[in-house]
Amino acid sequence: MNLKSIILAAGKGTRMKSKLPKVLHKVCGTEMVNHVINIAMKAGCTENVVILGHEAQMVKDNLKNNVKTAIQEKQLGTGHAVMMAKDHIKEDDKIVVLCGDTPLIKESTLQRLFDYHKENKCVATVLTTKVDNPTGYGRLIRDDNEDVLKIVEQKDATEEEAKVNEINSGIYCFNGKELKMSLSKISNNNNQGEYYLTDVIEILKNEGFKVGAYEGSTIEELMGVNSRVDLQRAENILKNRINQYHMENGVTIIDSNNTYIECDVKIGMDTIIYPGTIINGNTTIGEDCTIGANCRIENSSINNNVKIQSSTIIDSTVGNNTTVGPYAYLRPKSNIGENVKIGDFVEVKNSTIGDNSKASHLAYIGDASVGKNVNIGCGVVFVNYDGKNKFKSIVEDNAFIGSNCNLVAPVTVKEKGYVATGSTITDDVPGGSLSIARAKQVNKEGWVDKKGIFKK
Repeated sequence: MNLKSIILAAGKGTRMKSKLPKVLHKVCGTEMVNHVINIAMKAGCTENVVILGHEAQMVKDNLKNNVKTAIQEKQLGTGHAVMMAKDHIKEDDKIVVLCGDTPLIKESTLQRLFDYHKENKCVATVLTTKVDNPTGYGRLIRDDNEDVLKIVEQKDATEEEAKVNEINSGIYCFNGKELKMSLSKISNNNNQGEYYLTDVIEILKNEGFKVGAYEGSTIEELMGVNSRVDLQRAENILKNRINQYHMENGVTIIDSNNTYIECDVKIGMDTIIYPGTIINGNTTIGEDCTIGANCRIENSSINNNVKIQSSTIIDSTVGNNTTVGPYAYLRPKSNIGENVKIGDFVEVKNSTIGDNSKASHLAYIGDASVGKNVNIGCGVVFVNYDGKNKFKSIVEDNAFIGSNCNLVAPVTVKEKGYVATGSTITDDVPGGSLSIARAKQVNKEGWVDKKGIFKK
C-alpha cells in the first residue's frame, strides 16, 4: 500500500488574532502543521502534501521533512482544498486527509484507521467518535444496518440529524482512484457555498462503493486549535503526554504539572527532573542526572550523572559527572568536559573546558580553551572583546588562575602556569611560572587626617 497524506493548512485562523498563520503556532515547541506531518510519517505515510493558502510562503518556509505542497488560492472548502492536490493522487494510492490544526492526533489511531480501511475493503473510511455535545461538528448519518449514509454539516443538518452524537473528525482514508472520481462530482450547493469533502462520502455511497466509519479516536485527539484558549489546552494535553512517556521510561518527574519538556527531547533512565524546569529543542539528557528546579536546557547534550541546579544551558555539551550551578549560564558552543565544576554565577560562552577543571563561582569564560585540571578562581574574567573584535584565550593543563584576575585575549597560560590573585595578564605566561601583574601596594600613613575627611 502506497500511503500518502494530504494535510489541509490553507486557512487564516482569524480567531487566533495573530499575524502568524494558525498552523505555525507552536504546541510544545513544534508548529502544529509539523506535528501533523511527523505523525503522518510515523504512521507510515511515504509522501506528504500540504495544502497552502493564507501566507503560503511563510508556511512553506517553516515546513520540515521535505514535504510537497499545493496552493489553494481561494479557500472554497475542504473538498476544494483536496482538489488542489489531485496531481499528487495516483489511482493505486491510499490517501489519508488530515487537518493542519489538529496536533493531538495519535500515530496509533491513524494506524488503526488504515487497518480498518484495508480489512473491511472500503474505498473511503471516516474516523469518528461519539460525544455528549456534538454542537458544531459534522454528524455521521448511518442507516438502520449501521452502514454509513452520509456526513451532514451542522448548518445543513435537519432537526433529527442534529441529535446524532457520532461526529466527523475531518480525518479520512481513501483509495486514490475513487477519491479522484468523486472529487470531480462534488458541488457547492449548500448553505456555505463551499465544496465539502464530506460530500465525497455520499457520492461514493450512491455509486455503490463500500464506505466505512471507524469509531476509534477520542475527542481530545480531534481537537482543532482555533484560538489562543485552544492552543493553551493543546499545550497542556501534549505536555502531559510527553511527561507521562518519560515517566513510563524510567524518568522521575517530581511535579509533572510544572515541568515543560518538548517533543524531541530524549532523557535517560533514573534521571530526576525538579519543578519549573524547561527542556526544549533537540536536547539529550543521559542517565542518573539530577536537573534541579528552574533550569532551562535548550538544544544541548547532557551526559550521565550530571547535576544541574537552577541554571541555563543553550546549544552546549556537558560531560559525565559534571556539576553546573546554581545560577550558571552556559551560552552557545560551550563544551564542558567530565568531572568539571561550573559553580554559581559562572558564565561560559563559546569555550571548551577540559576534564577535572573547575570554575567555582563568579567568573566569565568567553572564547576560551581551558585544559584539564585547571582552577579558575572567583572573579576571573576572560577579556575577549576589545570593542571591535573577539579574541581567544588558552589556558593549558594544570594551570591555576587566582581570584580576581583578568586574562586579556589573545593570551596563553602555558601548562602548570600560575597567575597570582588580582593580576591583569596581557602577555603569555610560560609553563611552570608564576605571573604577577599588579601594582605594588603603597600605604600613605596619616593621609586621612591630613585630608580632614572626618572633621566635624
